[in-house]
Amino acid sequence: MPTTSAISSVEDKKRLVRRLAGDGRGFAERYGFRVTNNPSQLFQVLYLSVLLARRGDFHKAVDAATGLRDAGWDSAARLARSLHADRVRVLRAAGQRGDVDTLAATLGDLARKVVDAYRGDLRRLRTEAHQDPARERRLLTALPGVDDEVTDLFLREAQAVWREVAPVADRRALAAARRLGLGRSADDLAGLAGSGESERLAWLVGALARVDLEKRYAELSA
Repeated sequence: MPTTSAISSVEDKKRLVRRLAGDGRGFAERYGFRVTNNPSQLFQVLYLSVLLARRGDFHKAVDAATGLRDAGWDSAARLARSLHADRVRVLRAAGQRGDVDTLAATLGDLARKVVDAYRGDLRRLRTEAHQDPARERRLLTALPGVDDEVTDLFLREAQAVWREVAPVADRRALAAARRLGLGRSADDLAGLAGSGESERLAWLVGALARVDLEKRYAELSA
């Protein structure tokens, strides 16, 4: 098996890609968040992305997103109707630290904006952007709590169903790709995943992000 520091042949790279993407799940789906073109599930991926962009243990971000969903706030409309104090309670119970009050307020603002601007359905944002990736990014970053990093995390997952935005790879996925010798850009990874295979690319970049976050590089050289 090639080492993680010196994968040189195309066949070795493709073999590693098959190993990484073989379970058919991206990052979000690995942690229980389905990625479909469904309004509720898209919104859950968006607030998961907001939480993942915060510094700290990513497991606590996943726990917080799971806590929000399990509290019944599985759509923009339901989260928009939640009480600030209840959001704070759920976030703290999931291990969130720092300025949790501000985070709870931001999530409430985000939900209300998605409801007000898009009737709670991010597919309407896509339609408003005419499925133009640059416009989609601009509309996403106009939402409360959504910056370029959050947008990358969201589109890393959503490219499986919003094929026009591919290729997308976040900084964690690219860090792993460089270290594993798979390339230095989202285009490099798309070439290995297969032309037009945005779903497979989403699985690959999600797996790469997990490798970097979980520091699983040694495992891949075994």
